[in-house]
Amino acid sequence: MSKKNYHIPVLLKEIIQNLKIKKNGIYVDCTFGSGGHSKNILKKIGKHGFLYSLDKDPYSINFSKKIKNKNFKFINDSFENLIKYAKKFNIIKKIDGIILDLGFSTNQIKNKKRGFSFNLNGTLDMRYNQKYGISAKKWINNSNKKNIFKVIKKFGQEKFASKISKAIVKYREKKKIEKTLELSEIINKIVYKKNRKINPSTKTFQAIRIYINKELKCIKKILKDSLKILSYKGKLLVISFNSLEDRIVKYFMKSNSKNINIPHKLPITYKKIKYLDEKKKLKIFKKILPSKKEVKKNIRSRSAILRIAELKRIK
Repeated sequence: MSKKNYHIPVLLKEIIQNLKIKKNGIYVDCTFGSGGHSKNILKKIGKHGFLYSLDKDPYSINFSKKIKNKNFKFINDSFENLIKYAKKFNIIKKIDGIILDLGFSTNQIKNKKRGFSFNLNGTLDMRYNQKYGISAKKWINNSNKKNIFKVIKKFGQEKFASKISKAIVKYREKKKIEKTLELSEIINKIVYKKNRKINPSTKTFQAIRIYINKELKCIKKILKDSLKILSYKGKLLVISFNSLEDRIVKYFMKSNSKNINIPHKLPITYKKIKYLDEKKKLKIFKKILPSKKEVKKNIRSRSAILRIAELKRIK
């Protein structure tokens, strides 16, 4: 693979440092990609430690096969199903660290057949696993103007959402939209490049990708499940790349870091104590941003935010 197409894992040094890897610990890399984070975790764990890595993208299977460690298992499935595998492998409340890198990889962007890029002319698809769900092409050609507007506005936070949705529907009257550059050209006629730091198609493509893959729903699910499967003092590390993702992660960590205060001498039932004990709480650490050096080396890291939390007992 050429250096141009090679995926550079974001905030790798910071992930490894803050994971506080134990030699015999159990870890989960929920977004394996091409294995950048996983390979470095495996360097730190001992022969009795174990790493489970998940990725719904079938292209990741080939990268996982290059790892020959006996204490490594790759699962070709979405991280929203992690709790199912935690039960299967009997690691509920035994996981010492969970990593979520919510960005998509260079390998996905550079493959025009995947339809993620607005710079390469490929078939509109945008699914992480093309066996499931509907493609972006099918959705964009069959949805009504109101639905297209709602998706672009909600998941892309695009101020030109109304004009873009109208232009898409008008274009469709003549012919179907089938290629990525075809959609990008429609957007570019509406959203001018002047005074914009990013490509005019960025927000719309982001919105469609998030919607097609139900990304935000999956993120909420894995965050909620992390409280049930992490061990005491287990770490949760999440790298987000847009404000929608980061807002969800920030709110989850903040809302689960508040102490539950039981008034002194107040009668309380065993059932209530058990409920409070099961409502695990988090200790939050200061967010981490990429250094200027990393951004210069890997421009895709510029919008990354790493948030870290640790499972703690209720006092």
